[in-house]
Amino acid sequence: MNNLTNWFEKGLTVHKYISSMNVHQDNLLKVYNNVSFSNEEVEYLQNFQQHQLRAVILTADWCGDAMVNLPIFMRIANEALIETRYLIRDQNLELMDQYLTNGTARSIPIIILLNKDGEEIAKWGPRAPFVQSLVDKLKQELPPKESPEHEQAFKQFISILTEKFTADESLWKEVKQDFIQLLKARNFMTYV
Repeated sequence: MNNLTNWFEKGLTVHKYISSMNVHQDNLLKVYNNVSFSNEEVEYLQNFQQHQLRAVILTADWCGDAMVNLPIFMRIANEALIETRYLIRDQNLELMDQYLTNGTARSIPIIILLNKDGEEIAKWGPRAPFVQSLVDKLKQELPPKESPEHEQAFKQFISILTEKFTADESLWKEVKQDFIQLLKARNFMTYV
C-alpha cells in the first residue's frame, strides 16, 4: 500500500487552504454553506468517526471542479471526522503525477483517503460521473480550438459551468452521492 503520511504532514489544513484562496473562495463557501445532508447520510458518515481516517487533497484555487467538489467533501469530512490536508497541484507534481486522469492529465481535485497509518485506501476525482457527462456534453458544443470563435465560446462555457456548479443543488447531490458510494463500495470498515 502507498503510504502518504509525509504528503499529509506537508499539506495545508482546511482553514489555511480556504484563507489562502484568491479566485474561488466565495463560490466554495457558497456551496459549503448551502449543501445539505439527510439525517440518514449524516448517520452513515458518523460511523467513520472512530476510525481516524485522513485525506490528502490535490487542488488549486483556480479550479472550478475543486470549487464545487471540495466544499461537499469538506462537509462529509466534518461529519465523518476525516482529517484533511490540501496540497496545491503545481507545487506537488511528484505526487500529482501518480494520480493522472487517463494516464495523462493533471486533473484536480484528487482526494486520496488514508487509514490511520497513512496508507491509501481509496481515491476520488476529479469529477463525479454525472458531472463528467455534463461537462462532456457542453464541450461538444464548443467550436474547434483552431476556430476564431473558440476563445469566446470557451469563456461562455466556463461561465455556464461556474453558475451551474455554484447554484445547481441537484448537481451537488450527485457529487455527494458519488462520495458516499465510494465509501459504501470500499467497505471501509475492513481497512481501518
